[in-house]
Amino acid sequence: MVEQRNHNPRVGGSRPSAAIPMNCMDVWDKIVAHTEEIILPEELKERLARDKPLRIKLGIDPTAPDVHLGWATVLWKLRQFQELGHTAVLIVGDFTAKIGDPSGQSKTRPQLSDEQIMENMRHYQEQIFKILIPEYTEFRYNSEWLSQMRLDDLIKLASKVTVAQLLVREDFNTRYKEGNPIALHEFLYPVIQGYDSVMVKADVEIGGRDQKFNFLLARELQRYYGQEPEVLVLMPLLLGTDGVRKMSQSLGNYIGISEPPDEMYGKIMSIPDELIPHYYELVLRYPKDEVNKIAGAIKSGEVNPRDLKAKLAWEVVKLYHSEDAADKAADRFDRIFSKRELPEEMPTFKLPARKMRIVDIIHEIGYSGSKSEAKRLIRQGGVKVNGKVVDDVEQEIDLQSGVVVKVGKRKFARVVYGGDTTSR
Repeated sequence: MVEQRNHNPRVGGSRPSAAIPMNCMDVWDKIVAHTEEIILPEELKERLARDKPLRIKLGIDPTAPDVHLGWATVLWKLRQFQELGHTAVLIVGDFTAKIGDPSGQSKTRPQLSDEQIMENMRHYQEQIFKILIPEYTEFRYNSEWLSQMRLDDLIKLASKVTVAQLLVREDFNTRYKEGNPIALHEFLYPVIQGYDSVMVKADVEIGGRDQKFNFLLARELQRYYGQEPEVLVLMPLLLGTDGVRKMSQSLGNYIGISEPPDEMYGKIMSIPDELIPHYYELVLRYPKDEVNKIAGAIKSGEVNPRDLKAKLAWEVVKLYHSEDAADKAADRFDRIFSKRELPEEMPTFKLPARKMRIVDIIHEIGYSGSKSEAKRLIRQGGVKVNGKVVDDVEQEIDLQSGVVVKVGKRKFARVVYGGDTTSR
């Protein structure tokens, strides 16, 4: 498993005071800004006024390797707590990832191997510290206590929760009413997730609003074990690039914070216009009054939505890369999509046949997940060869002199005949 990183306060420096005076409204306003719900605000105020660092718990689902903009909204809120001197306790669900959690989905998530979890966490740790302060961050893996739990311990824990309580959870309730199966291990997931809060003695737990049921259950379990129940800080969910569902790696509608600047810029430029204020508020954390002005300007036609998206894309790339990277990404996007020029750099693929069907080319270079997807892209007019649309899936392309293939809005590649090697 990935090595645990339990950081102490930075050496040679002083930890900020953890206590917030009760009358310090500026700090309180900053804490509650861009949250959806706090359970309970009075408890949070009282704990913030204590002269000791709080333990702020955040669960990490290691089922995919990327931190995306939606999850980053939670990390930035956690960063605000760290700047006040509090400790971020990141619970890596390496044990629970082997169970599978529906988390609002109609189907359960896949169960992962130790190797998959280790690789995903390696990528996570590289990205998380783009936002969090390492010295105030503690990583804990819930296999540390869950893998040691005996059967009688598990039964004792499960006895604290009723089936009726679990069926209140919306996704369980829906599946139960529709007659879809719910495996017993799925019922255990929110129970043992709540037990994580007991084991790390969490003072506050932060996460998306879709985790409210699990968080409330954690409060109950802490009471059972004689602990002060954690305060819940629930964050709004960022909609994905499809403009319909929450941003999610499993749904493929996400923008990763470590994606190349050009890819990040292009994806933001592709979001529906109605998401522009939503992204300014949650991704860039603009004040509500400024977000309202942006929404009003779009509605009145005072400003071109494309200009607002370009500004949004530039600021996001600057935030996660640099100002220079943002300038270059904006320039390249403008040249490619506004002036219809080709990118200066694109991957080159050498394929083993001089002539190949376009559907085979798209699949072979990895620009589609399957040949069925490649056929769909071609039939929808989403594939161009040397600037011309190819809509016949059986059309053969001569690769002797090389061609430029464009798939969708942003994927370019040079494809040439070159024996049996493929290179990028």
